[in-house]
Amino acid sequence: MIQEGYSKVFVALDGTDQQDFVLARAIKVAANNGAKLYIGNVIDSTALESAGAYPVDLINGLESAFRDSIAAAVEDAKENPDIPDVEIVIRSGRIRETLKDEMLDVIKPDLVMCGARGLSSIKYALLGSISTFLLRSTDCDILVVK
Repeated sequence: MIQEGYSKVFVALDGTDQQDFVLARAIKVAANNGAKLYIGNVIDSTALESAGAYPVDLINGLESAFRDSIAAAVEDAKENPDIPDVEIVIRSGRIRETLKDEMLDVIKPDLVMCGARGLSSIKYALLGSISTFLLRSTDCDILVVK
C-alpha cells in the first residue's frame, strides 16, 4: 500500500558548504509532510583508524563543531509547528556502513535526503558517492539535493 506523504524524513549531512541548503530543503519537506525530522552526520573515522587509536576528544570536538554549524536551522525546525519532532543523530565510523547500519536501519525513514557533493571524476571512480550508495542499499525514497 502506498502511503501519502512522509512520516520520517532523514537528512544526511556531510559538513560541506552545501549542507545548509540541503538542511533547509529537508526542513521544508518535513514541514510540508508533518514528518519527524532526523538530521544525521557520520564522522568519518577511516583516516583516524589507519593511524591507530584516536583520541575521544577529537571525535567530541568534531561532533560539537557539527552541532554548532546547524544550531540555528535546528532551532527553526524545532519551533515549526508542522514538524512534530527533530532529532540529531551523530555517529563515528566508516561512512557507508555507519549510515546504513547504525542510522537508516534503526530509524527506518520513508525519505532520505542528501546533497550531491560533486566529487571529481577520479575521486568518484575510487570512492563512489553516498547518493549512489543510498539508491542501491535503501528501501525508501531518496532525494538528492543539488
